[in-house]
Amino acid sequence: MTDKLIIFDTTLRDGEQSPGASMTRDEKLRIARQLERLKVDVIEAGFAASSNGDFECIQAIARTVKDSTVCSLARANDRDIARAAEALADSQNARIHLFIATSPLHMEKKLRMTPEEVFEQARLSTRFARNLRDDIEFSAEDGYRSDIDFLARVCEAVIKEGATTINIPDTVGYGIPELYGNFIKTLREKVPDSDKAVWSVHCHNDLGMAVANSLAGVKVGGARQVECTINGLGERAGNCSLEEVVMAVKTRKDYFGLQVGIDTTQILAASKLVSSTTGFVVQPNKAVVGANAFAHASGIHQDGVLKARDTYEIMRAEDVGWSANKIVLGKLSGRNAFKQRLQELGVELESEAETLAAFSRFKELADRKSEIFDEDILALVSSGVGLAEHEQYGFVSLSQHSETGERPKADIVFTAGGKEVRSSAEGNGPVDASLRAIEAHVKSGAEMTLYSVNAINGSTDAQGEVTVRLQSGGHVVNGSGADPDIIVASAKAYLSALNRLHHGSDRVAAQG
Repeated sequence: MTDKLIIFDTTLRDGEQSPGASMTRDEKLRIARQLERLKVDVIEAGFAASSNGDFECIQAIARTVKDSTVCSLARANDRDIARAAEALADSQNARIHLFIATSPLHMEKKLRMTPEEVFEQARLSTRFARNLRDDIEFSAEDGYRSDIDFLARVCEAVIKEGATTINIPDTVGYGIPELYGNFIKTLREKVPDSDKAVWSVHCHNDLGMAVANSLAGVKVGGARQVECTINGLGERAGNCSLEEVVMAVKTRKDYFGLQVGIDTTQILAASKLVSSTTGFVVQPNKAVVGANAFAHASGIHQDGVLKARDTYEIMRAEDVGWSANKIVLGKLSGRNAFKQRLQELGVELESEAETLAAFSRFKELADRKSEIFDEDILALVSSGVGLAEHEQYGFVSLSQHSETGERPKADIVFTAGGKEVRSSAEGNGPVDASLRAIEAHVKSGAEMTLYSVNAINGSTDAQGEVTVRLQSGGHVVNGSGADPDIIVASAKAYLSALNRLHHGSDRVAAQG
């Protein structure tokens, strides 16, 4: 077995299956570039056969990313596989990732296929894929709940047909670390020529053990690829968290004895980008990337850290991208200083025009806010990318009146289809009035299922970051907005969500 652990990131595919996490082509490209800077080994860019939009996203990423392997998911059928190969045609380092369910429950209830039919489908589809690409990954969906002898037969057959990676997912998060690790170990022992493929683990977090199960699959089971997502993003309770796996293996190299090729200083930038793009806020006590991950409130802890950092810290904050700089820039800072700080934060804008637009937003923020933090920089950059050039709705201005004993009222100006419109409404509070004013004109009829406010830093003049989740016509979308005025941030978030509804595309749920 090799001492290299392959990091397979599926944020753009499995992570996107979180309700509301659907991303545009430009947003996916931006995240893919950051994953490449992070030096992720494999980027699963999407599921080519699920929609034309996903196909185009994979195609664009395959043409852009050079240093990471770009991967497309495909069901174990010729149509899906051919579609994946077509989307990946322009990539020199491409992988087709095909899957079929192997558990008795899935075969009977979902596929309505016999075990022998599944066996033949897996074998023949792997052969077909191998004729199109050299790098083929086979996943046994719901593998952990499969009969191990049947699963061993399937794995043996697909290795003979040319599969180079074998993935055994814990699709529903049912595993327990010791049991899952031993399951992978026993399975590998049952499969002849198991050493001719890299074994992979893909664990969901339904019982909060995705990272532990993945690491058990590596240490006990001998897996050498972990499938994971930034911030643990994913459907239901999420996926295995990339940042936690990577830092566990690096911090406890004495135990795992493995190398990872990840540039850990890019972890925080990736986390912030995914969070701001999807609107999924990172909880403060989240390991590695949470706002409190390296904070010490206890006097005893503070005293210990001041005397010797390693008394209470097993990792350095700088190693995962946290900056020691509190105040980064001010209103007198120039464009070059701003661009330099973007580089230090791992932010790469696509054009000079986009950089100028971001700098303009920075200067506007600096006039309103005395101290500018790294988090502010990341928020203002994120708020201006993605749908900007194609947006249906855009924020212009807002005024509102709120007084004790009086019903709040808001007047808002925003663009709709390139034209400015004005709308007014009353509400239970200034935020409610502002959103009602927007809806009075748009008439989307969408149901709001989430409204969340997060302070970007701890000061009273902090920017507020608002996430709004809307549901309409089977689509669930998130919108986010940031501004020192929380009411303005709320309006921006609502308009962002409406833009996502307007640009909504169909999605096909796939392998976990």
